[in-house]
Amino acid sequence: MPRIVGVDIPNEKSIWISLTYIVGIGKYTSEQIIKEAGIERNTKAGKLSEDELSRITQIIDRNYTVEGQLRRQHSQNIARLRDINCYRGIRHRRGLPVRGQCTQSNARTRKGPRKTVAGKKGVKENR
Repeated sequence: MPRIVGVDIPNEKSIWISLTYIVGIGKYTSEQIIKEAGIERNTKAGKLSEDELSRITQIIDRNYTVEGQLRRQHSQNIARLRDINCYRGIRHRRGLPVRGQCTQSNARTRKGPRKTVAGKKGVKENR
């Protein structure tokens, strides 16, 4: 398995699909990287030479934020929102939907499984 930017990419797939296994690189970005490196689109990742792998790695390092650095940047952005106590930061802190979705009947993914609260028992009148 070729290793690019600390990620093992699958041998048997085309290089343009294999590059999407790297966090921060989608199909379009993968196409751009391959075009810039001058590699055939349908070449299998296992068939690439060391020179081609190094060209791809250099292009990714120079032009794109990927993997650990991207994850760190993302978490820092969320931490900044929490620190300044803006609406979005408060929603992140409470684990609720951030982008205005309805929460009365939906939002189970963000809110987690239902927490059942026992209802009131009927109170009988004393006569």
